[in-house]
Amino acid sequence: MVDTAFVIAGSEASGGAGIQADLKTFQALDVYGIGALTCIVSFDPAHNWAHRFVPVDPQVIADQIEAATSVHTLRTVKIGMLGTPATIDTVAEALSAQPWDHIVLDPVLICKGQEPGAALDTDTALREKIVPRATVVTPNHFEALTLSGMDTIDTVDDLIEAARRIHALGPAYVVVKGGVELPGEYAVDVLFDGTDVTIFSEPKIGEERVSGAGCTFAAAITAELAKGQPITDAVRVAKDLVTQGIKHRVESNAPFASVWQGAL
Repeated sequence: MVDTAFVIAGSEASGGAGIQADLKTFQALDVYGIGALTCIVSFDPAHNWAHRFVPVDPQVIADQIEAATSVHTLRTVKIGMLGTPATIDTVAEALSAQPWDHIVLDPVLICKGQEPGAALDTDTALREKIVPRATVVTPNHFEALTLSGMDTIDTVDDLIEAARRIHALGPAYVVVKGGVELPGEYAVDVLFDGTDVTIFSEPKIGEERVSGAGCTFAAAITAELAKGQPITDAVRVAKDLVTQGIKHRVESNAPFASVWQGAL
């Protein structure tokens, strides 16, 4: 029997992030992926590669989810970029329409490079309507600062404290990713289950972000959970896949590279 996983996320036209990265990750981990689009994001090469963001109509999002969940028996879902409070309302309602074994939330608040202030309404809606439903939340450094309310995250102990605070919002598990923003030679992620902390650490590969790393990480966790793997093993696979994907990243004409999901 083929394992399946669902993703509700945005399209990113370069192929490096968003639902494109999610579905490639599912495929790389031998999981059949199904997806619903929430928005369309395209870089603008004429304006310093800024993000152009177009939300999908909420009814169209609801229709996609209805179709996917009618065709397939889906019990594991990854939530990626939602982008607007209206989209969050639609997705929250859809999630409540059936039971889920696992909901993996990559809490994308804004597109990289946009002003944080643009995310305030989305942040509030995400925190209230999606975060408490999640099995796993996978914030990066910026998202962890926002969701935890902390002023700084500069150490592994800070990552753990952020995970504890975000766990208090309702998810069963939190993985806070230090990434290149955390000082030091290592890319450190911490998993908190409400009691225990597990640390995942690999040497940094450069000091620049690689497009799609966060999407790929959360999608890998989703795929492994869909296969019945325990959370610690799922995070370990995700860490390994992203590490190798960054090592073998795909260069492009843009001033950034993208994760290669087939590198593991």
